[in-house]
Amino acid sequence: MSASPAPATAPRPIAAVAPAAAPAVGALHLGGLEVWPPVVLAPMAGVTNAPFRSLCRRHAGGLYVSEMVGARGLVEGNANSQLKASFGPDEHPRSIQLYAIDPKDAADATRLLVRGGSSEQTGPGVEHIDLNFGCPAPKVTRHGGGAALPWHRDLYADIVDATVRAAGEVPVTVKLRMGIDDAHLTYLEAGRVAADLGVQAVALHARTAEQRYGPPADWSAIAALVDAIDVPVLGNGDIWEAADALRMVATTGCRGVVVGRGCLGRPWLFRDLQAAFEGRPLPPPPTLGEVADLLREHAELLVAAYGPVTGLRDLRKHTGWYLQGFPVGGALRKALNQVDTLAEVERLLAGVDRDRPFDEAMRRQPRGHTTPPKRVTLPSGWLDSRTHGPGGAALPAEAAEAVSGG
Repeated sequence: MSASPAPATAPRPIAAVAPAAAPAVGALHLGGLEVWPPVVLAPMAGVTNAPFRSLCRRHAGGLYVSEMVGARGLVEGNANSQLKASFGPDEHPRSIQLYAIDPKDAADATRLLVRGGSSEQTGPGVEHIDLNFGCPAPKVTRHGGGAALPWHRDLYADIVDATVRAAGEVPVTVKLRMGIDDAHLTYLEAGRVAADLGVQAVALHARTAEQRYGPPADWSAIAALVDAIDVPVLGNGDIWEAADALRMVATTGCRGVVVGRGCLGRPWLFRDLQAAFEGRPLPPPPTLGEVADLLREHAELLVAAYGPVTGLRDLRKHTGWYLQGFPVGGALRKALNQVDTLAEVERLLAGVDRDRPFDEAMRRQPRGHTTPPKRVTLPSGWLDSRTHGPGGAALPAEAAEAVSGG
């Protein structure tokens, strides 16, 4: 299946105009799922595990997607893949992002997920599957996966088709980047193909793989995709606060937003987003004491899920994000990055000034990936043809555990 080729150069950015009020946007409907507010947690490797999703979910409604899981790893029973595909007992809807470069792997993994066959999976099967075609990480693109894959039209269409068919009534969405680089854009064609094959929505991170996380996201690409397809488009890129989400919807016409780095260390952002979409005043930012309570709770959830060694090691990446915007000093930050027990976390946080307000000057300070533009690593000859040919591609073992950041 093919469509008109994408433009050779990226569209020009559109002006960011702050709407006077919440845009008139309704709930996001994905098959039988109704999502309100129309906000999606972006899959992020090593971040959007079950404990983090639980912490975010309790702040507001929305769709909270797992970190990316390799299809081959699930099919082969890889323990790490199965752990990533696990959910909390009260988690609803159960949403997972799947990565594949082979249609059969995609279909087999989808059937496994839909029927709840993962040995680590708690409860019934998943209720939503998102396909990753947006990851720019070299360990993914060097195998033709992630943002590189839509360049091969037939392989991309086969994976989407196989997943939608295997999912049955479970809604499938796709996550895209604009393309490999400005000379190899794929998002308009890939969006049309996905819509024709039955996906329920298309999310676009408005950067190319080459741009990584460096330049500002090009929201005009989101508007172009909205005009090109009939299924809902979700916008992703530079949602640091609730006002950004309203501007994105107002200026692009997208049906909802995908939030990644903006929620790192700030799970309360989802509370602000729900208030903004409902036209309510935003709650005040939390004090240092309230953030300390969230950090402590996050530590408890991680230890309960993974044990003290793995759980507290995972916590370390989050501590700096939580404390950004508060003058707590380097000694406390260093100590929190070396904790071995929950008692140590409790002791260290007990000494903070609980009434210390958040520094508003830090509200838009970037967190997480800040990778500047870099040439995309691709398989030899990948750009020589837009077709993949018979047989597809084998997924190497190391690619099954690939990282993602969308």
